[in-house]
Amino acid sequence: MTLDGIVPFPPEYVERYRAKGYWEDRTLRDVFAQACTEYADRVALHHDGADMTYGELEERAARAARGLWALGLRPLDRVVLQLPNTADFAVTHLGLQKIGVIPIMALPAHRYRELEQFARLSDAVAAITPDRSKDADHREIVARVRATAPSLRLHIVSGDPGQDATALSAVLAGGAGAEGDVDLAAVEVDPMEAALFQLSGGTTGVPKLIPRLHNDYVFNTKNAMSVCDIRPDDCLLNVLPISHNLPLACPGLHGFLLAGARTVLHPTTRGAQVFPLIEKHRVTHIHVVPALLIKWLNDPLIHEYDLSSVRVIQSGGQRLQPETRALAQRMLPGCRIQENFGMAEGLLTFVRLDDPEEVRMETVGRPVCPDDEVLLLDENGQEVPDGEVGELAARGPYTLRGYFRAPEHNARAFTPDGFYLSGDLMRRHPSGNYVVAGRRKDLINRGGEKISAEEIENLLIGHPAIVNVACIPVNDPVLGERMCACVVPREGVAPPTLHQLTEFLSRHEIAKFKLPERLEIMPSLPLSHVGKVSKKDLVARFADDAPSAVDAPSADDAPSATPGGDA
Repeated sequence: MTLDGIVPFPPEYVERYRAKGYWEDRTLRDVFAQACTEYADRVALHHDGADMTYGELEERAARAARGLWALGLRPLDRVVLQLPNTADFAVTHLGLQKIGVIPIMALPAHRYRELEQFARLSDAVAAITPDRSKDADHREIVARVRATAPSLRLHIVSGDPGQDATALSAVLAGGAGAEGDVDLAAVEVDPMEAALFQLSGGTTGVPKLIPRLHNDYVFNTKNAMSVCDIRPDDCLLNVLPISHNLPLACPGLHGFLLAGARTVLHPTTRGAQVFPLIEKHRVTHIHVVPALLIKWLNDPLIHEYDLSSVRVIQSGGQRLQPETRALAQRMLPGCRIQENFGMAEGLLTFVRLDDPEEVRMETVGRPVCPDDEVLLLDENGQEVPDGEVGELAARGPYTLRGYFRAPEHNARAFTPDGFYLSGDLMRRHPSGNYVVAGRRKDLINRGGEKISAEEIENLLIGHPAIVNVACIPVNDPVLGERMCACVVPREGVAPPTLHQLTEFLSRHEIAKFKLPERLEIMPSLPLSHVGKVSKKDLVARFADDAPSAVDAPSADDAPSATPGGDA
């Protein structure tokens, strides 16, 4: 490894994974280039009414690589990539891979607080963003990020670049003159280096950076492909944010490209736009989170379109209730609902499409690789008896050995022998599959997006009317969980309203899906026997109560694509 801050796989494991054929020592650049050559005349992408063949994708990615090279980007440079589900995302991503530049997969919902930390932690040299999205002017946000992150010298903008940025359209057109005249085949890209950074759903503040090596990420994709029944004429609908692990590579865009199949890219999840796309393109595979599937199943428009082509719906991000799964299969009788659990950190489990019905209804599957090592541990780090609940710990050929530049956190998040402690509680089903039983991590799982309670508490404690606060999950029939802020107000000061809290947090410029949607004013917070706030008691207290205050952003504010865990 030459990039400082990446925790390497131990040499004996590198040799083992190579010997077993898991690691091919091929880069994303190389496997995509092979696919684009092999399937040159086939359609690779549909977006915004236009088709792009594999040959065209390869040609445009090469032009993009030259345009990026002309701007001075070089192998191992880091770039914050924050684009929606468009053809420009795919072309830019493949262009970055051609010159070994490492994208940080930011979400469209991220704002100043997240982007600033990504740039500082990674020493990113560029950010690639839209000009605007919903409530945000990304040109203004990135200008302020550049003021505190000196490494960030470039802002590349999709749309109007304004005064101090470069137009993405010009970059994708290729480099001009000698500056863009590079022999792309001669650019050295090491398959043992990071191909990209995924983001954690961690419990301590802004998400941490997860280095995914070329070797492990190619294997990640091919393993996911092997259990999802992808055929050459199939078509994937990608409406969840494509920077997430599931729609990107589980099998996602990456897997459908390697299979020579098609992907429909669309930036919104509204049924009125999605159902016609399914009918028109004869979509066979769709990634969803349970909240989105519930939304579609209850949309009257679902009955007005021919959705009979859909064969596999992959559900991740949170547990899918058996009743929802059964309803989906009644409404789409030719379709199998395939639940999966995983994490951007690595391990993936999939229900197999031929598992017995009771197993498909109850479990989140089993690992995709024989060398996925899974332990279920008790509070003392000992394995629990079969059938009992324990914390999921994982090690394997596509599971990280450490977060990027986070040695203190890594000391807590990994066992001495390299198992990643996920914080997710599971038990082993008699079938050999796994059943999710909760989590140890202090997270709220809102529609698949994992929100750090600690991050929001640390911000709210600065509110002048608050003396103490605890953020907890409360049940929601569609999103699974929403965040409730349990607040102890300061004496002599009027308690804050929910609107005041969200306004206060919005000034910190965080993603909207992190805002509390319920507020409980309390005289004090319950304590455990060791004097810590007992969130278990708070969760139990408000589990079935009607909310005292709700100001919920729409589900579209937090579309998600995480396949369970922290992916």
